[in-house]
Amino acid sequence: MTQLPIDAVLPDLTAALARAGRAVLQAPPGAGKTTRVPLAMLEAGLTGGRIVMLEPRRLAARAAAERMAEALGEPVGQTVGYRIRGEARVGRATRIEVVTEGILTRMIQSDPGLEGIGAILFDEFHERSLTADLGLALAWEVRSALREDLILVVMSATLDAEPVAALMEDAPVVSSEGRSFPVTTRWLPRPLPKGTRLPAATADLVVEAAAETEGGLLVFLPGEGEIRRCAAALEGRLPEDCLIRPLYGALPFAEQRAAILPAREGRKVVLATSIAETSLTIEDVRVVVDAGRARRSRFDPNSGMARLVTERVTRAEADQRRGRAGRVAEGVCYRLWSKGEDGALAAYPPAEIEAGDLAGLALELAAWGASGPGDLAFLTPPNPGAFAEARALLAGLGALDAAGRITGHGRALAALPLHPRLGHMLLAAGRQAAPLAALLSERDPLRGAGADLALRLRCLSDPKAQTPVPPDRGALARIRAEAKRLAGRAPGAPRPMSPGEMAALAYPDRVGLRRRGAAPRFVLSGGKGAVLDEADPLAGQRLIVALDLDGDAREAKVRLAAPLSEAELRAVHGAAIAWTDICEWSRREARVTTRRQERFGALALDDRSWPDPPPETVARAMLEGVRALGLPWSDAARRFRARVELLRAEGAGLPDFSDAGLMAGLEDWLLPHLGGVRSAEELKRLDLMPALTARLDWEARQSVDRLAPPAFETPLGRKIPIDYGTEAPGIELRLQELFGVTEHPTVGPKRLPLRITLLSPAGRPVQVTMDLPGFWATSYADVRKDMRGRYPRHPWPEDPTAAAPTLRAKRRS
Repeated sequence: MTQLPIDAVLPDLTAALARAGRAVLQAPPGAGKTTRVPLAMLEAGLTGGRIVMLEPRRLAARAAAERMAEALGEPVGQTVGYRIRGEARVGRATRIEVVTEGILTRMIQSDPGLEGIGAILFDEFHERSLTADLGLALAWEVRSALREDLILVVMSATLDAEPVAALMEDAPVVSSEGRSFPVTTRWLPRPLPKGTRLPAATADLVVEAAAETEGGLLVFLPGEGEIRRCAAALEGRLPEDCLIRPLYGALPFAEQRAAILPAREGRKVVLATSIAETSLTIEDVRVVVDAGRARRSRFDPNSGMARLVTERVTRAEADQRRGRAGRVAEGVCYRLWSKGEDGALAAYPPAEIEAGDLAGLALELAAWGASGPGDLAFLTPPNPGAFAEARALLAGLGALDAAGRITGHGRALAALPLHPRLGHMLLAAGRQAAPLAALLSERDPLRGAGADLALRLRCLSDPKAQTPVPPDRGALARIRAEAKRLAGRAPGAPRPMSPGEMAALAYPDRVGLRRRGAAPRFVLSGGKGAVLDEADPLAGQRLIVALDLDGDAREAKVRLAAPLSEAELRAVHGAAIAWTDICEWSRREARVTTRRQERFGALALDDRSWPDPPPETVARAMLEGVRALGLPWSDAARRFRARVELLRAEGAGLPDFSDAGLMAGLEDWLLPHLGGVRSAEELKRLDLMPALTARLDWEARQSVDRLAPPAFETPLGRKIPIDYGTEAPGIELRLQELFGVTEHPTVGPKRLPLRITLLSPAGRPVQVTMDLPGFWATSYADVRKDMRGRYPRHPWPEDPTAAAPTLRAKRRS
């Protein structure tokens, strides 16, 4: 066999495995780890059991098995075989079995002792798929508890090896430097202008690269749609000897092979997704054109929806792609971004367990008997919010009981190769649901044909059916094959069901009820909003089941849906439909509204008036109005609140009358006084004084009146209201009314002096004092001199402390 860089470290690896039974192998793309390590382990006789190697993709699993079998001079299925969803080529003599990641989970769940398996290899672990993380956690648990002899190898191209080695109790780390030819990197001179279409810009760069270089070109694009559009943009622009080959996961296997194998003649231009970053060896590539985008699945636990988002590549991904140009000779990498933008790239992509849909993970953990992810050794713990949402979904599907333990139905779901939603639908509806389950597990074969699910199902049953857009024949063939396989594992149908009924079984939280208005907007039973294209045939439906949405947080766009009648909804979810009495504050109407509604989740299927709600229920709803509008303060209520707060600030053990304290305790003090109040107008007329004074017992009220009286009684017997709302409590009164007063008036247990504003006979302020005796002794003389000239008919005695208080003027002589 041709020497590969990994060969140099294989002795070290096999020695480490013989000594420790576990290892982490670091080797760059192209080093040969995928095909050489399993064969080296077999040759070294490390185990008498099968060697199982996990690959993240079906194409990579099949290709790796074929290369190893070719190296042994055998057909696939003898010493080396593979097992992927819906296809297996293994035999009794198979010693090396390449599987996709979900297959290992099924192996462990069905046989925790892994009888007959001696080693498990995790290839391309740096991709951090959720199933790989789960597989490693389960395998490590098996090794720790049941199989000390089980050999574990984690292989990665770019992942930091130390955390993985620490997870596996300081597993030995073996590194291969690899071997690659120099690769020249060329960036754009400046960033792309905003609004530039990625496929067209990539096509321009491919044309430039083809003119400047030799050898095969590997072009990285985020998805199948961009690949098709880029291919269209390249039509007629490349030399005649250039052969355009697409490469993505949903492509028929024959076309995938054509992209991987060397071109018999001409120059190959492979337009690929991230599937070509690792695992696969694509022959004769010397040039890489990187569009700089990657497509990832993001799950929003608040909406319960996952969506594919297109993001900038990370530095690790960009380096992986660049390395593909230096496998066979010196190469060139063209990047569709500027050198200045390169520094802003994130270091690594997020692990799927941090951002993906965790329903399958939660089900597998429950089937394993784990109370939560903390029971197993995960390299990265799952997102707590998303995990809680996943468990809530499983409970709603009947997969978990009230204590969170897996049910018999949950075990049946875990045994199916489907998302728990679709597995639940298949078990509840029987074989008739198999085509729909297969369809929803695959890419949409009629993208761009509107949202109607019936079009897709018609294509499946009738290959000659007329469709608005050409169907994806490869996807349809895969769906038909998967539907046949699922039908063999499904029970008989309990009764005939429409597609909408079956869809509602899988997506009880995505039943949509059309809102009022011309636009086809829907509220979903889970509480979120959704919208259909106005020209869509389903736009006039009252009820739909939204099967695929774009995940927009405010109002998701429906990409695939099925119509549903109310009778069908009641047939499958009748137990969850119930009448609810609704009494709530309406911000729009500024009043309490009362309705009786028949509800399914957030949907009101029937809405009627509720004429006689209990008064306490109305009062509780009115509390929300108070929180929205604020308390209706009168002057008297404000003064009373201020008196209490003054004493409380000085240490009196009185209730909290601050804004925050009153609003926090509304139910305790205001609720009993809201009888008959249902609107903003009625709230304005509410007198708060009875409710405020009721917060104090008799002794507290007496204490408030004594220590913080509402008014100051003058020597003439008049009661002047004390303003407690200022920095210091204060009063305003005529200066002459205080003649004879030699002690400054105070309030509160700490005898806080009142702030006295002394007024002229005309009611204008002439002096402010908090020391009345001091004023008489000092400033009064100046005030007297000024006031005598202005108000000669009023008394201005030389000694105000000895004069009698008065409000009268002197008689005319």
